[in-house]
Amino acid sequence: MMDILGLIGRNQGLFDSDINAHSKQLIDLVGSNRFLVIGGAGSIGHAVTKEIFKRHPLKLHVVDISENNLVELVRDIRSSLGYIEGDFRTFALDVGSLEYQAFLQQEGGYDYVLNLSALKHVRSEKDPFTLMRMLETNIFNTEKTLNQAIMGDARKYFCVSTDKAANPVNMMGASKRIMEMFLMRGSQHIDISTARFANVAFSDGSLLHGFNQRIQKRQPIVAPKDIKRYFLTPEESGQLCLMSCMLGDNRDILFPKLSAKLHLTTFAEIAERYLNALGLEVAVCQTETQARQLMATLPQNNQWPCLFTDSDTTGEKDFEEFFTAQETLDMRWFESIGVVKSALNFDTEQLDVFAQRIAQMRTNLAWSKQDILDQIQILLPEFQHQEKGRYLDDKM
Repeated sequence: MMDILGLIGRNQGLFDSDINAHSKQLIDLVGSNRFLVIGGAGSIGHAVTKEIFKRHPLKLHVVDISENNLVELVRDIRSSLGYIEGDFRTFALDVGSLEYQAFLQQEGGYDYVLNLSALKHVRSEKDPFTLMRMLETNIFNTEKTLNQAIMGDARKYFCVSTDKAANPVNMMGASKRIMEMFLMRGSQHIDISTARFANVAFSDGSLLHGFNQRIQKRQPIVAPKDIKRYFLTPEESGQLCLMSCMLGDNRDILFPKLSAKLHLTTFAEIAERYLNALGLEVAVCQTETQARQLMATLPQNNQWPCLFTDSDTTGEKDFEEFFTAQETLDMRWFESIGVVKSALNFDTEQLDVFAQRIAQMRTNLAWSKQDILDQIQILLPEFQHQEKGRYLDDKM
C-alpha cells in the first residue's frame, strides 16, 4: 500500500503523542459505553468506526445510506481487527426514513452518538437542488439526529465540522458554520463536541482519491498548482474525531495545531510524489486536449500526462484556517490538538426563522441559489460568497 504520510510530506502520525498519552482513558471510556455512528461508511466515518472498534465497545452500531460502503467497512474490520465481544452491527438506512425511526425505537440505547454524514464538496453548490440537499444533510439532519440523541438519553453527541466553517467563503463552509450554531443551541440539553480539520488524503471523492481513479482508468491527472492545503491521513481523521467525542468538554471544537509536523502542500506536489511512487514521471501538459491525446503514447515510456492549472472556480478558499480571531482557544491541553472553547453564540429566533423559511421553500418545491444565499446571510452577515461563474464540473 502506498505510504500516505510520505505523499503528504510527513514521516510520522500527527496525533501519536496525544493518542498515546490518553490511551488508557480512551480504552476505559470506549470499553464501557455504547455507540451509534451515523454516516459510518464514508471515509471519516469508516476511520472513526475502526478507532472505536479496536477499543472494544459494549455496542457499536453503524448506519449509512451506502450499502456497498458498509460491506467494505465490515470486510476491512474483519480482515484487520477481527471480532469483539460487544454488539457490532451495520444497517443500510437513510436517517430521514421511517425504517430509521423504527430502528431507533427497537435497537436504541446509545451513550455516544457520532454523526459523520455530510455533503462536503464545494461543487455541491453549483445548482440550487444539490445545494438544498446540502443544507438538509449538513444542518437539518444534524438537528434531527441531535434531538433524537437527546430523546434517547445519550450522554454525548459528536458531529464533524470543517476548517471551511471558520470565516467561510463557500456555501459548504457556511452550511457547516450554521450547523455549529444549531449544535450550540442543542448543547443546553446534551453535551456536544465537534472537530474542524483539513483535507483527508485519499478520502472518497477527494482530488487525491481521483488520482487513483485516473491511473486505473488510464486518464490524465489534473490538479491546481496554486492552492496549498493541510492534509490528514484517514487514520488521523478518525483519531481526532475520537479525541473530540470522548475527551472534549461540552461545546469544544478540536482542530490540528499548525506546526512543523503539519505541512502546507500543493496538490501538484502530491501528484508528482504520487506518480514517482508508482515509478512514473510527470509530463506537464498545457491543455486538456493535449493531456488526453498524450495518454495514447506517454505511459509506454513511464510518463504520465498532467495538467497543473490555476484555480478559477467558485468556492475555493485561498488559505485554510481552523478558528477565527473572535474565538477563545485552549492550546495547552493537548500537544498536537488545539481546542476552540465555544460560547453559546446563536440567536434562537433567527435559527427558527431560518429553518421555517427553508422548510417553506421545500414545501413549495421552488427556490433559487440566491433565495438560499439570502437566508444564509441573515444568520452569517459577514459571509462573503465568492461567485466566479465557473465550477469544478466545468473542467477536467
